[in-house]
Amino acid sequence: MDQVIITAALTGAVTPKAKNAHIPITPEEIAADAYACWKAGAAMVHLHMRADDGLGAMDKEKFRETIRLIRSHQDCDVIINCTSSGASAEHPATDEERMAHHQELEGIEMGSYDAGTFNWMPGGVFMNSPQFLEKLGDLYLERGIKPEVEIFDAGMLGIADYFAKQGHLSTPCHYQLCLGVLGGMPATVENLVYLVRHLPENATWSAFGVGKSHLPILYAALALGGHIRVGLEDNVYLSKGVPATNVQLVERAVQAVRTFGKQPATPAQAREILGLKPLK
Repeated sequence: MDQVIITAALTGAVTPKAKNAHIPITPEEIAADAYACWKAGAAMVHLHMRADDGLGAMDKEKFRETIRLIRSHQDCDVIINCTSSGASAEHPATDEERMAHHQELEGIEMGSYDAGTFNWMPGGVFMNSPQFLEKLGDLYLERGIKPEVEIFDAGMLGIADYFAKQGHLSTPCHYQLCLGVLGGMPATVENLVYLVRHLPENATWSAFGVGKSHLPILYAALALGGHIRVGLEDNVYLSKGVPATNVQLVERAVQAVRTFGKQPATPAQAREILGLKPLK
């Protein structure tokens, strides 16, 4: 495949603005970064929301406003992908609150589906119970939202396979291979190769490495024929000690894709690759 989907994960739920002043916090900042990253070559944006204190929160109204602001740019056809796991210890969320924006809002094309529970060190347990995953998968099916199946460890492939076979996940699945979180699989090329070799035959996939593992996993994903994710959710530095912007990370990814002899996918091409409906 000659087209590579670049996803920009703009803010996440954890890293404080004090660590990098470029981390977008408000709906206005997040939407502005989304538009700028689309112009730079990202086909998809992955959205988290922050509470007014800057900490992660599953705030349906902030999702609503951010999506509205992104789509207020009539030329912007970027794919909108929203998290289902953006709470923080300060702003906990029930299973229902984790799904409320996917249930009620228009314009969400993809949603994260974190395929298992694990100790996200050192902060606590990242809880994704079988009951929650069944409800979330069913909601995505009902709403026509494509799951982004996030894999932090090898056993999660089996969990996703179980729910797909039980009819609670649409197939073919799109996997996001998330490497380098302490408590999940370390961000090594060996681990990425292992995961890719154990994906279903017809799956599409993307990958990222956290922090300093960002570039090795990006290059390995390109070599293995996958798609890539960049952004301040996963990595806040352009180089050691140099804070990045989301746009800089997208621009560097575009350069890497082109150097590799491929092309960044447009949103329309990405929708075709992922089996999404064309944007109305």
